[in-house]
Amino acid sequence: MERVARDPIYRGRRFSAETIETCVRWYITYRLSYRDLVAMMAEQVIVVSHTTIMRWVLRYVPEYERRWSRYARSPGSSWRMDETAVAVRGGRHYLYRAVDRHGKSVASLLCSDRTMEAAQAFFRMAVGKDGVPWPEKINVDGNSATHRGLRLLAIEDRRWQGVEVRARRYLNNVVEQDHRAVKQRCAPMLGLKSFRSAAITLAGIELAHRIRKRQYSLPKGTGGRDRSMKELWAAALDDSAGLMSRGDDRESPTHQNSAHQIEAPSGRLRVDGLVRYPRKMSFGGNLYLLIRPQGGRYWHYHYRYGGKRKTLSLGTFPDVPIARARSRHLAARQLLAAGVDPSLSRVELRR
Repeated sequence: MERVARDPIYRGRRFSAETIETCVRWYITYRLSYRDLVAMMAEQVIVVSHTTIMRWVLRYVPEYERRWSRYARSPGSSWRMDETAVAVRGGRHYLYRAVDRHGKSVASLLCSDRTMEAAQAFFRMAVGKDGVPWPEKINVDGNSATHRGLRLLAIEDRRWQGVEVRARRYLNNVVEQDHRAVKQRCAPMLGLKSFRSAAITLAGIELAHRIRKRQYSLPKGTGGRDRSMKELWAAALDDSAGLMSRGDDRESPTHQNSAHQIEAPSGRLRVDGLVRYPRKMSFGGNLYLLIRPQGGRYWHYHYRYGGKRKTLSLGTFPDVPIARARSRHLAARQLLAAGVDPSLSRVELRR
C-alpha cells in the first residue's frame, strides 16, 4: 500500500490533519466551546474529547500563526495602544494590544500585570516583529506606567526619541472597539486556567481576527474569485515545500514574536516551547522549576521536616518570576531553620 503524504507536524496523530485543522480553526474563529466542537464532530461521526481539542489548540496555534505570517501585510506607522483586562485562573491579567489608524492589528501581548516593565516588553516585542515598521506616532491612555516606560525606552534606544507620544482619549476609540473581538470570543469559555494556555488561545483569537480584517495577502482562487475561509486556511497552511517545518513531529518552534512566548526573567532562566518529558531546572538550595509536557511551569522547594521529605509549591512561572520565587524560597528556609514547617505557612509565603 502506498504511503499517504502527510504534513510532518501531524505525524503520529490518530486523527486526520483536516479534522485537527477544522477544530482549531473553528475554535479560534467562532464563539464555540470545546464541548460544542465535540458535539459538532459527533454529527460527522468523529468521536473526539474536549481535552483532545484543547491540546490541539495549544499544540498547533503557534505553528499556524507562524505559517500565516508568511503572507502578512505591514500595518501603518501611527499606532493606538491600549490594554484590556483578562481573567486567568481567577486573577486579573492584561492583554496589551496595538492597532494602526485604520484598525489593522499591529501586535498583542498577554502580561500578568499593568506595569512599566509590561509596557516596555510589549513595545520591544511589537517593533521586533517582521514586517512591522517603526512607529512614528503612538497614542496611549493615561496610564502613567506606560508613559514612563516609553521615556525609558528612549534612553535605551535612540530611535524611540523620534516617536511622537500622545494621550488623546478619542483617538483610542479604534483600539477600544477592536477589543470587542477578543472579549466577545472569550465569553463562551469556562475560563482560562493557566498563563500559557491563555496566551496561546488569545494568540489564536488574534490570528483569526487579523484574517477577518484581511491582513494577509494570499492569491485569488481559480477564475479570480475570492476564496472561502476553508480555502484560505488550506493555502496558508500548505507546507508542501517543507520550508517552514522541522521535518519531524517534535515540538514546533515558537515564533519569536508571538503573544504566547514566555520571556526569561533573568539570564539564567530561559523557558521556550514545549518539552516531551517532565524535567527540573535547579536554582540551588533545593529550589526547582518543574516543567511539564502539558505546559505547566511550577516552582518547588524540596526539604526535610520531621524526618520526612516534603515539597512546597511556591507558585507558577511566569506569574511568579525568578526573583519572587527566590524570596519565597529564602523565607521558607528561614522558617525551617526556626523549626517551623514551611507548608503550614504556605499562604503567608505566597503573598
